[in-house]
Amino acid sequence: MPTPIIQFIDVFKSYQNGSQPVTALKEVNLSLDAGDFVTIMGPSGGGKTTLLNLLAGLDLPDQGQIILNGRKISDFSDHELTLLRRKEIGFVFQFFNLMPTLTVMENVELPLLLAHSSRTDGQRIKTLLDYVGLWHRADSFPAELSGGEMQRVAIARALVHQPVILLADEPTGNLDSENGLRIIDLMRQAAADFQTTVVMVTHNPQVAAIGNRHFEIRDGKLTDLTA
Repeated sequence: MPTPIIQFIDVFKSYQNGSQPVTALKEVNLSLDAGDFVTIMGPSGGGKTTLLNLLAGLDLPDQGQIILNGRKISDFSDHELTLLRRKEIGFVFQFFNLMPTLTVMENVELPLLLAHSSRTDGQRIKTLLDYVGLWHRADSFPAELSGGEMQRVAIARALVHQPVILLADEPTGNLDSENGLRIIDLMRQAAADFQTTVVMVTHNPQVAAIGNRHFEIRDGKLTDLTA
């Protein structure tokens, strides 16, 4: 059997709220493979953001192990965690987070420049903008795009460095239902085409049902709802 891309093994995480400790995650166990499209639902404060932060290497567990692509997160140095986020993890946000002074093409190229990649010849960028249907807007600025177009640019940007994992935080939350479903279809197709493991947080049950793995997180406990 192939080695899972992501593993959480008995993970606990807590924070201080004033003088009081707050447990954000309790004994979380998770195993995901390449190409999985994972949706996670749950109430505010249930642990969704903590889970994404741990997956991104922005935080470390208090107890337990997180293994990404065969390596324990706790073994990474700060520099290695930065390289992990730049080279192996893509991010898609609710509010797009495009740079307003850069063109569509320059926004997609940005992760390659940050990673000091040599793959900035334009062909990879053109391929991805064709993939999301926006090569004809390559020289446009974000303010000239619709919300759905901006999110498609954000997906191209998230995929340009060929990440192992794509983390999506409410990617349809700022879109109407038609554009939201189009974005989810695009991300699902990208997971299959690029064998990228997509982990998406959403409040929308219709969106959550599209993934091949479904979870709920509530009061720090992760429950697998996959049929």
